[in-house]
Amino acid sequence: MATSTPTRDAYAPPPGGSPHAPARSGRQTWRSRLWRFDDKASPYAYIAPFFLVFGAFGLYPLLYTGWIALHRVEMTGLNQMEWVGWENFDKILHDAEFWTAVANTFLIGVMSTVPQLLVALGLAHLLNYRLRASTFWRTVVLTPYATSVASAALVFALVFRADGGLLNWLLHFVGLGDTNWANGHWTSKIAISVIVIWRWTGYNALIYLAAMQAVPADLYEAASLDGASRWQQFRKVTIPSLRPTILFTIVISTIGSMQLFGEPLLLEGGRLGATGGNENQYETLSVYLYNYGWNLGHLGPAAAVAWAMLALLLIIAAVNWLVGRFVRKSAV
Repeated sequence: MATSTPTRDAYAPPPGGSPHAPARSGRQTWRSRLWRFDDKASPYAYIAPFFLVFGAFGLYPLLYTGWIALHRVEMTGLNQMEWVGWENFDKILHDAEFWTAVANTFLIGVMSTVPQLLVALGLAHLLNYRLRASTFWRTVVLTPYATSVASAALVFALVFRADGGLLNWLLHFVGLGDTNWANGHWTSKIAISVIVIWRWTGYNALIYLAAMQAVPADLYEAASLDGASRWQQFRKVTIPSLRPTILFTIVISTIGSMQLFGEPLLLEGGRLGATGGNENQYETLSVYLYNYGWNLGHLGPAAAVAWAMLALLLIIAAVNWLVGRFVRKSAV
């Protein structure tokens, strides 16, 4: 008996196609569009909180300070603003006290940054060895950084007191005369630099230590096989490997020196109307800004000082970048 073999047309879909095909295709198209949107928009959603916070507490105050710098505004009348253009900038640039504050800030920055980073580099080199209770020593090194600037400055203000201070007692004990640390032009800068060095050396030491531990051990083994001593390995292997980190700490320390406020203010006793010494011998830019804004109540020149500090920081950062670029090219 002959049987008929079913043909392929018997299993073919009806001429109109599957009734579910358009719906399935529409869902796939929607999912594809949604996936593409999620792929492009998710990174912006992740970083949006940072930019919102930065815009509210960083960018807006910066722009508003620039707007105030172009007006005459008094602390007693914040709602009364008079447009003066560049008058506030011209005022501070022709003020001898402003340039005294610039010079003091630069000198204190150099006197505190250079020894601080050198000592931090040496401490990091020692901590990089396999010491017993290494975690304890690292914590001890970081302890001054955890101390508030007010506490540290007040303690050192007692140390550097002219009458009954610990340092003068030690100098008198060894046969040297008393020194009026706060009223001297150089002694006051030394006192402030000592506070900054004591407080920030451990922080930079731990940064250097982390960078040292990232240096490949093969470099030290190769140098040791070539007969290099510990000091030669430190000079020829460690220092070149730490150049980007050293440049970073220089930039951060420079920014910190431009913002010195608590140390010189508390060295003078923390009283209202502090001017950075009887002859402005340790008045920094931050103290100069404080005097204009809070002691005198002139917010326009104070805002101009803030923007002048920003301009100086950008210039210093550009110089550091050029120096770092030159060092990298010379090392190649």
